[in-house]
Amino acid sequence: MSSSADVQVLALASYPVESAATRFRVEQLLPALATRGVDVDLVPFLDTAGYQALYDRRRLPDTAAAFGRGVARRLRDLWTARRYDAVLVQREAMLAGPPVFEALLTGIGRTPMVLDLDDATWIGYDSPTYGRLARFAKWPTKALGLIDRAAVVTCGSSAIVAFVEGRGAIARLVPPAVDTELFLPRPSSTDGDLLVGWIGTHSTWPYLEPLLATLRSLGDDVSFRLRIIGARQSRIEAGPVAVENVAWSRDREPADFASLDVGLYPLKDDEWARGKSGLKSVQYLASGVPFVASPVGGAGQIGDPGVTHLVASTDGEWREAVRRLLTDHQLRRRMGRAGREHALAHHTVNHAADSMANALREALG
Repeated sequence: MSSSADVQVLALASYPVESAATRFRVEQLLPALATRGVDVDLVPFLDTAGYQALYDRRRLPDTAAAFGRGVARRLRDLWTARRYDAVLVQREAMLAGPPVFEALLTGIGRTPMVLDLDDATWIGYDSPTYGRLARFAKWPTKALGLIDRAAVVTCGSSAIVAFVEGRGAIARLVPPAVDTELFLPRPSSTDGDLLVGWIGTHSTWPYLEPLLATLRSLGDDVSFRLRIIGARQSRIEAGPVAVENVAWSRDREPADFASLDVGLYPLKDDEWARGKSGLKSVQYLASGVPFVASPVGGAGQIGDPGVTHLVASTDGEWREAVRRLLTDHQLRRRMGRAGREHALAHHTVNHAADSMANALREALG
């Protein structure tokens, strides 16, 4: 732990930095926080090997071993936490079970806790891998208890802010951000058919899957390719549209976003999606990629519809919005440039670091 900063913070996250939640909410902010006098030591619960095994039920022994290693880390954290001014918990300190470690960590020396929420984690969630079992393993009331215990809750969206404040807790908005020196527009246009794309995870694939029928229909009229990254599906078909079904890679992610001519961000209008921070919108904006989004949660509040991107709710609206972007080169260029400018003005690492540093200092009283 460095002693050069005036605020020392122990950051605890469920997932390693490969996950979007840990990487974009905490890890990418560390250098910028250090320049603001806030030194953060990040300790994820799961390591990389455990994260890779987690969503494969055939690897339950590996997952169990990873949980054991995570518990050992948290036991060490109980000893070291008293040397820090505050504890920053990204979602939860441990992936499953009641908030025992958070209670002990904040109880030892009464270290103040800042809870960071980029999703509506208080809503029960059935995992695509473990089904309803995941809902109970997560401990149904954990998020509510953490909100009530936190000195400050940093929130990824205004919906989370409203919920947290409704429970009488202090909420501070830390909007989603990306490293705009890493997520960059590509220097040249696409050769051949235009590329429509989506980048997500197995858990967000159900948002995209219903849109495939609309994309199949559009493929009868407009020639384009479809790139789907991170869905973890063995086979994806879209009729006349050529589909590239690609595994997600952290190292390749900025280039994957920049490679697209049109981005897709479909969401279901439900309680969970209404709490999402809208990070994918920011990634498209920073990459200079015009996109179509469902006006739900953070995706409905980030950017300037009609200027940086288009919005769609019905199948017909989705078809027309994607068609319009595919057939209007000038519109794509204008929206891409406007999106990049919007990201630089509102969603850089420095914007997020300012808000996070202020919240951490506020927690110290």
